[in-house]
Amino acid sequence: MATTAVHHFRLTHSIKSTRRESRKLTCANSVRCCTTTGTAESRRVTVKNGTDSLEICRVLNGMWQTSGGWGRIDRNDAVDAMLRHADAGLSTFDMADHYGPAEDLYGILINRVRRERPPEFLDKVRGLTKWVPPPVKMTSSYVRENIDLSRKRMDVASLDMLQFHWWDYSNPGYLDALKHLTDLKGEGKIKTVALTNFDTERLQIILENDIPVVSNQVQHSIVDMRPQQKMAELCQLTGVKLITYGTVMGGLLSEKFLDTNLSIPFAGPPLNTPSLQKYKRMVDAWGGWSLFQSLLQTLKRVASKHGVSIPTIAVKYILDQPAVAGSMIGVRLGLAEHIQDTNAIFSLSLDEEDLNSIQEVSRKGKDLLRVIGDCGDEYRRA
Repeated sequence: MATTAVHHFRLTHSIKSTRRESRKLTCANSVRCCTTTGTAESRRVTVKNGTDSLEICRVLNGMWQTSGGWGRIDRNDAVDAMLRHADAGLSTFDMADHYGPAEDLYGILINRVRRERPPEFLDKVRGLTKWVPPPVKMTSSYVRENIDLSRKRMDVASLDMLQFHWWDYSNPGYLDALKHLTDLKGEGKIKTVALTNFDTERLQIILENDIPVVSNQVQHSIVDMRPQQKMAELCQLTGVKLITYGTVMGGLLSEKFLDTNLSIPFAGPPLNTPSLQKYKRMVDAWGGWSLFQSLLQTLKRVASKHGVSIPTIAVKYILDQPAVAGSMIGVRLGLAEHIQDTNAIFSLSLDEEDLNSIQEVSRKGKDLLRVIGDCGDEYRRA
């Protein structure tokens, strides 16, 4: 593209020249959070790039748990649970092509909504999916075939959002795939194109190639603050938003693991799901179980002060970080529900004392950007 070099210079120069201002924004946010009232305005947010936009709920229902490893899910019970979440205002569902039956469950849900709810209710329900292809040649027909499969499974003419993941940056095929996805968006088969687990460098390259992504889904929690070190700066400059997952660390950031000692066999709650095992490794990289207990104790004090749960505090803290549009909470459909706790996030406001106490213990952990690398690097290390 003829203008890429100039665009690259301008974007890079702009990032460098605004680095100090961006740090000031981050610092200011660290001592003052937005006031939320639990209104529709605090509950929903619009992610956009140019003329592309999509309104979503700021707390998303993550459906990784349908992929296996969390227990058997009954299809009818799962869809009933999805409808209860939507009825409670938690009407944005995040899934992927490889999350077991997740897309099929959404297709059943959306048909129930069409039959059993008024048209204005349907307008609020959102299905965000991901495409995680193998590193084969990204031809137009191959991309189209896979997107059509998701559209069929979800029973929608147009995907609300397609979040694209790519395993190997040494293979530049991700740009070909994204250009084909943009073409499908132009045809009306996708409403918005987004990313998942891309790092800051590649996000900048994608934007320089005039691919209008609206968001990047990344791991982000009080333990894993990597997105605020590089990614958020570029996002604030360009308008791209962050959608975060791992925000309650698979349930580790909860009362269940407070005052436990996992070094003693069978003494604490079992790490019996893929997400608990994954985020326990993140805790080990950050500072270990003893420091994590200090964090849980701090979060419990803040939670008790506000009459909410530890996960509610953990999600609210990340939602108030720069560039964050929404945060994921995994749903174990038909097995467990936390709708009341989740909805409490929208009426919660953390004050300076809360933030200072959380940051004091958070800063005692290791810099995971140095330990792991930038966003998504945990999936690409040899």
